[in-house]
Amino acid sequence: MAKLIHTGMCCLASELIHVASDVQPISDKEPIHDSEKGEVVCTTESETLGHSETCEVDGDVRTNGTALSVTLVPASWKERREWMISPYSKAEIIVKNVTVTQLQDRATAPPCTVTHSMPAVLFAIAGHAGNYWHDYTDILVPLFVASRRYRGEVTFLISNIQYRPEWLVKYKTLLRGLSKHAWVDMEGDTEVRCFPHVTVGLRVDKELTIVPEVVPGGPLSMADFTRFLRETYGLPRGAAVSLTREPDKKPRLLLIHRGHYRLFLNEPEIAQAAEAAGFETVMMELRANASEAEQARVVNSFDVLLGMHGAGLTNALHLPPGGVVIQVVPYGNIEVLARAEFSEPVTDMGLKYLDYSVSVEESSLLETLGPEHPAIKDPESIHRSGWTNMFEFYLAKQNVRINTTRFAPTLAQAFDHLRQQ
Repeated sequence: MAKLIHTGMCCLASELIHVASDVQPISDKEPIHDSEKGEVVCTTESETLGHSETCEVDGDVRTNGTALSVTLVPASWKERREWMISPYSKAEIIVKNVTVTQLQDRATAPPCTVTHSMPAVLFAIAGHAGNYWHDYTDILVPLFVASRRYRGEVTFLISNIQYRPEWLVKYKTLLRGLSKHAWVDMEGDTEVRCFPHVTVGLRVDKELTIVPEVVPGGPLSMADFTRFLRETYGLPRGAAVSLTREPDKKPRLLLIHRGHYRLFLNEPEIAQAAEAAGFETVMMELRANASEAEQARVVNSFDVLLGMHGAGLTNALHLPPGGVVIQVVPYGNIEVLARAEFSEPVTDMGLKYLDYSVSVEESSLLETLGPEHPAIKDPESIHRSGWTNMFEFYLAKQNVRINTTRFAPTLAQAFDHLRQQ
């Protein structure tokens, strides 16, 4: 019999998030990076699928938090140059830019008040932060890519903290897994900090995954990221159940319960169909404000994740390798969108990806709008009318009653995958 479980809420109201790190107050007598080859290398949006702006600043680099600036001080005369860089990985999101400047000479450089012996990564908590999919797609995966090469010897310079203080509380364990040092609240920092290298902004090349060939410092993959999550959260399972080795063991399936919209209208019947297919099934609401470590451990105990298209499927990150993700795609020709957000990422995590496209007869829209409405008869016309209409009809207003007979072959595919491992 399937059970409905609600995960607990995180109730940490406040934590000290300002910094003291590997710092030493110094006089500005010598550059902290004695190099004739100090340089700024910036990557534009067009080079990262229209998403990100980043700069790698190497040499005698100085940051000013209150001015939100990063300055390269040359060892010899250079042409003065300036860039305005969004510290959030999606450049279309409005957030205060970082001014990156290459000075002509040392005479105009702000004096160091604090020096660091390690590099830094500067990024913003902004935009869609707080949405679980965006937390990982826009910030945590790109931050892993930018910082993993330093093996924890890196300082995080974070802007926009005042708008998302709870974000740092939720993900503090992951941040500590990437950096052994306390982070800096940029807007609240009055020091001029000096570093040998600063990465400004986070780079996204693909949604919720990693392109190994462009990782700085050597290839990393999405499998490396999910391994990092398991190590950081102490998740016990590094492999899904193998029915070849354990034929009598029932694989566990987690059916994601949604509380607001894009609901399954017949969850008990779906759970019964999963049980009939051979799974031990649990219905659970995975809440964005739950303890991240606790929720990761819960998800790691399952072999299959089944849910409607939405941020909840991001919990695939915590499934053991070899597991299965089944994405139910609402009616409305949104397969391209749904697969872009989960198909390749899930496969890159070492999981089996399956999806099930809802028919018009299974959609609540048929009853609420009627068979002659354009959203029913001609979904492409809704797409052509713009994102707002598409979202409203197919993602905000639609619920689903799954035809379990039609759905049964998808469940059988998931079971067969576990049997063949």
